Amino acid sequence: MKTRRFGRTNWQVSEVGYGMWGLAGWTGSDIEEVNKSLDRSVELGCNFFDTAWGYAEGKSEEILGGLLRRHKETTLYAATKIPPKNFTWPSKSHFKIEDCFPAAHIVEYTEKSLRNLKVEQIDLQQFHVWEDAWADRDEWKMAVEKLTKEGKVAHWGVSVNRWEPNNCLQTLETGLISSVQVIYNIFDQNPEDQLFPLCKKLDVGVIARVPFDEGSLTGLMTYETTFPANDWRSTYFVPENLISSVDHANALKPLVPEGMDLPEMALRFILSNPDVGTIIPGMRKIKHVESNTATSDGNGLSTELVEELRAHRWERQPTSWSQ
Repeated sequence: MKTRRFGRTNWQVSEVGYGMWGLAGWTGSDIEEVNKSLDRSVELGCNFFDTAWGYAEGKSEEILGGLLRRHKETTLYAATKIPPKNFTWPSKSHFKIEDCFPAAHIVEYTEKSLRNLKVEQIDLQQFHVWEDAWADRDEWKMAVEKLTKEGKVAHWGVSVNRWEPNNCLQTLETGLISSVQVIYNIFDQNPEDQLFPLCKKLDVGVIARVPFDEGSLTGLMTYETTFPANDWRSTYFVPENLISSVDHANALKPLVPEGMDLPEMALRFILSNPDVGTIIPGMRKIKHVESNTATSDGNGLSTELVEELRAHRWERQPTSWSQ
């Protein structure tokens, strides 16, 4: 596994990290298989793990805490997130800071995450939604400074809303934020326009999430794909989105190089961009851990293929179902 410097933290993080949303609260999750997959990722060099209190109300954090204790001799970076106080994802532009991140709430949920992880300090604490209109508000800044001074959080980050990569630019300028988590993949290339250049200028680490576009870039979805009613994807892949997603994925298949599959091409596209610090695909099975981490071998896609894939940029705006 190759590593990259993660902005001002100066951490050397694995190019392929571990997204832990699907490890708790999703259909088809088996805790024994989950733990084996996590352990295998560490064996293969993965050292960055991204969770959130909102992933099954702290259950995913507890799973990560177990991993940290099983591998005490290995340097692993734990990133988690504070849920908005109104528990509404994504944030809406009319939400106030008081609705989402009053200072007392930031402190309360940081304390909860510390207990779930069973650590004295969180490596990276992130705001799980964000509005750049809050950049100049004192409430969140006071909480950040307090928890940092107390040694309970080493670094802070923001996770920006789906298809709104520029909804954090003023916030990054405050100097309090060490990382930004953003959707970036073959379809969602918008972060390259303004966000990535600013992150480079300010030395802010970039976490690329949703590398497979919630599944469409695995190439396994069809027009008939359905999800159980209690799986959030059943509300995301509504017919309007499912049909378009499969259409866009099918258009990519002729470009996949010989000896490669679509998921590998999707990951290598992201790794071909040096502005990205780490990618956090969700991985619930050992075979996915092994195939995903294998892409971190220093071999990006050819310049010609990257340019071809740029033509598959898909401009999208947040909708009622995009969450």
